[in-house]
Amino acid sequence: MMTADELKALCLSFPGACEEFPFDERHSVFKVGGKLFAISALDGDPLDVSLKCDPVLAEQLRGTYPAITPGYHLNKRHWNTVALDGSVDDQLVTDMVEDSYDLVVASLPKSKRP
Repeated sequence: MMTADELKALCLSFPGACEEFPFDERHSVFKVGGKLFAISALDGDPLDVSLKCDPVLAEQLRGTYPAITPGYHLNKRHWNTVALDGSVDDQLVTDMVEDSYDLVVASLPKSKRP
C-alpha cells in the first residue's frame, strides 16, 4: 500500500513537477508547467489522490475498482480519485500518476513542456 511519502516522491519524480498549496496547507497540489496533475491531502486517512485520466479509461477503472471514484471537486469526466487503501495495486497507482502527468504535459504549449 503506497504511503504519503511514496506518493509525494512519485509525483515529484517527474521532470518539471512541483508541489504547491494553493487551496490550504493540507492539500498538496502537484503541477507541471503551471497545470495540476495530482492533488492529495497527504495526511488523509485513508490517503487518496485525484488524478487526470482519459475519460474512457476513467469509466473502466471506476467500474473495476470500488476504490476509484469520480474526481472529488473536479471535472468528473476527466478526473478520478483513488483511495490508497491497498485494494488498488501500487503499480496501477504509479501508472495512473504517470498517465495523469503525461496527459497534462501533452496539453501544454511546447514552450512550457519540460
